[in-house]
Amino acid sequence: MTIFGLFVAITLVIVLRASRNNKTAADYYAAGRSFTGSQNGTAIAGDYLSAASFLGIVGAIAINGYDGFLYSIGFLVAWLVALLLVAELLRNTGKFTMADVLSFRLKQRPVRIAAATTTLAVCFFYLLAQMAGAGGLVSLLLGINDKLGQSLVITVVGGLMILYVLVGGMKGTTWVQIIKACLLIAGAFVMTVWVLAMYGFNFSALLGDAAATAGTTDVLNPGLQYGASGTSKFDFISLALALVLGTAALPHVLMRFYTVPTAKEARKSVVWAIWLIGAFYLFTLVLGYGAGALIGADAIQAAPGGVNSAAPLLAFHLGGPLLLGLISAVAFATILAVVAGLTITAAASFAHDIYANVVRRGKVDPDGEVKVARRTVVVIGVLSILGGIGAQGQNVAFLVALAFAVAASANLPTIIYSLFWKRFSTRGAVWSMYGGLAAAIVLIVFSPVVSGSETSMIPGADFAFFPLKNPGIVSIPLAFFLGWLGTVLDKAGEDPAKQAEMEVRSLTGVGAEKAVDH
Repeated sequence: MTIFGLFVAITLVIVLRASRNNKTAADYYAAGRSFTGSQNGTAIAGDYLSAASFLGIVGAIAINGYDGFLYSIGFLVAWLVALLLVAELLRNTGKFTMADVLSFRLKQRPVRIAAATTTLAVCFFYLLAQMAGAGGLVSLLLGINDKLGQSLVITVVGGLMILYVLVGGMKGTTWVQIIKACLLIAGAFVMTVWVLAMYGFNFSALLGDAAATAGTTDVLNPGLQYGASGTSKFDFISLALALVLGTAALPHVLMRFYTVPTAKEARKSVVWAIWLIGAFYLFTLVLGYGAGALIGADAIQAAPGGVNSAAPLLAFHLGGPLLLGLISAVAFATILAVVAGLTITAAASFAHDIYANVVRRGKVDPDGEVKVARRTVVVIGVLSILGGIGAQGQNVAFLVALAFAVAASANLPTIIYSLFWKRFSTRGAVWSMYGGLAAAIVLIVFSPVVSGSETSMIPGADFAFFPLKNPGIVSIPLAFFLGWLGTVLDKAGEDPAKQAEMEVRSLTGVGAEKAVDH
């Protein structure tokens, strides 16, 4: 608990110092566009390497072996889509939120409302995962096994998150993410070297021991999780689509591109993030198989946090209570940093897109907009606490995969069409966003995730008619199709001059916020 308290105290001091410069909306939402590419890349890694990456993936590899590592591969490969298709063009075209880009050449009101709706939905799903991870993690550290105790922990995490974002804005949040990324990668590196040292730095020996503990070599081969039945292969394809296409459409990741002064720095920040994230995911392979070998799947699943307990249990096995405390504090920092990033994104989307541009039609001073953003932070914090209490016990990597599916379905088709298709219209954007969002959420509600099995969110009920756990394979192509269909059927079309201006600006940076970069 001392380590926890120390971390919270240090980060609060940093957030308070950063908040002194929060004078304008650009300071609160985009940290005054003052971060370098390397700083922003580290913050992106801190934002992206969530509780799912650390707790969920290590647990998935420990229990499902090879198939668990597919999460790591999907999460990493996804950055190529963000780098090649989105980062630079988005930085040149937008101001604070994803909706700035989508509404640049389309009708403001309907597009901003749709974009804000999808942003809030994705942030809510992602927040569920982080809050569930927080409950499981701290309860493991403190030995709290009952639901009430875990619910109290989730409430405390939510309260801290609200404080960070209210006070520090994007600048404070970014510094928390940078510190947390350094701590997380360093902690994972130390544990990785420790596990490999126990096996004489022979990875094959580690794999052999993991297979021996599991009592089967299936953990070393594909198919343990995604090969048992016909539908599970489709489940894997659906998961892969969601992971690879979802990153480039995550609102809290997209918003990070606005914290740098130029498109060149945005590109540099993605490359920097890829290196850090790639190294971390290699560590998860060793940590996952290490947890499987040294602790065993049965012991992991029997722990208070279930699958998410693999990394903390491995830390305890290696270094006793001290290392467990350190790793748990790092994981706690991970959750705090990510939920802070998600919350400020959701608040910015509501205040900037709905309040300032739809309700007040742009006639609002920045101070009034930031006040609304701060009030929104409190509402989102309370909702995420309630949602996190309901999602306890679920694998957080799996819950995040659902958020990726919603992002890839609701946001990506519209982003791609807006940036690359000259004919794309407002009707196409609205159909694609609402259609993709509705399809993803409906399919999740009627999937085995919510009901129909012992591991579902509602174990006693069974209204699952959709056989797959991830909706991406259906909802993503449907959203692309709806975007195309809406545009083709829209006879009115859009302003060609605005389209040409967006094309020039996205490719050259002329007229972009704060700086021009050729």
